[in-house]
Amino acid sequence: MTLREQIEQEIREHGPMPFSRYMGICLYDPVAGYYSRNADQFGKAGDFYTSSDVHAVFGRLLTRKFEEMWRALGRPPGIELLELGPGRGLFARDVLDWSQKKFPDFFAALHYTLQESSPALREKLQLNLDQHIRTMRVSVPEGPRTAIHRTLPSAAPLIIFVNEFFDALPVEILSSQGKLHLALDNHGLREIWLPPAADELDFLDRYSVHPEPGERIETCLAANQWMSAIASSISRGFLVVIDYGYTRAQQLAGHHRGTLMAYRQHSASPDPYQAPGEQDLTAHVNFNALAAVLTEAGLNLQPLCTQSQFLMRIGEPNQFADAFEDCRLPQERAKVALQLKHLVTPAGMGENFRVLIASRESSTQTNP
Repeated sequence: MTLREQIEQEIREHGPMPFSRYMGICLYDPVAGYYSRNADQFGKAGDFYTSSDVHAVFGRLLTRKFEEMWRALGRPPGIELLELGPGRGLFARDVLDWSQKKFPDFFAALHYTLQESSPALREKLQLNLDQHIRTMRVSVPEGPRTAIHRTLPSAAPLIIFVNEFFDALPVEILSSQGKLHLALDNHGLREIWLPPAADELDFLDRYSVHPEPGERIETCLAANQWMSAIASSISRGFLVVIDYGYTRAQQLAGHHRGTLMAYRQHSASPDPYQAPGEQDLTAHVNFNALAAVLTEAGLNLQPLCTQSQFLMRIGEPNQFADAFEDCRLPQERAKVALQLKHLVTPAGMGENFRVLIASRESSTQTNP
């Protein structure tokens, strides 16, 4: 049975399907979901790539930030770095290798936990981080996708790193007609609109905007639930969230209204029904909603900034020496300079991605 046939059968048995359920099946079905089938969709040869696919400097710069946070916490003898949705583990490998080379005291205190729900990707993690796993520096736990899985005791300081995780959580889609559901007709899937739930309307009231006629607005209650779990896990430590998203002020100005997109082989499409399980589905992140959950949980928030601002503040003091250290020839420096430019310029990833940093009970605040 194909994934499309599975979806249609569920609709026949249980009635119209909320879009969030459809998106969840397409991405996370344990057999045929996009993130479960294989790990070949990542990277420049796949459907999409992340900052870690561009150059190791992304991980190297974040290593400096993590080491700074460790010092801000008083240089504890043990600290856990937990990454949600680590994919193939390229970022984790860059952080571990660079901290071992440049920050040995931090490396000695560090335990890296990689929380990944996809069995195919967990296999990739085992391969890519084999050396660090064998030395007990890295853990790849199995367990439910909806909870935080720590390796060190809960009292140990914790840094949680979340890069392009929230954008892949299932969303509901609301319009002036109601909440999007999927039904069936003779031609297959058909969109219909049913009344939204009270908590979804409350989400619009508090963090977003109500859709005008012809508009579609996403709500992601799952993101708030995840953020609540994250906040509860940090008794002492930091949170770093990097993702493409928006603020309510931007929505009020008419931007980021209807951000759901499908990606396949680096081509973007607004059609989420074209190839269930074979294309990535994403929606931009509502940073006002995430920040509100953290504030209500008692964490201290730093001002939201762009990825460009974040990386420039880390790299400028030493003129991005982390990026160019391995370069021996002028053409190598030129290539790395182009890769770095892609990470920090508006034409690349620099302005589309936002960075949210929060902390609890740190002895010193660090600036992004």
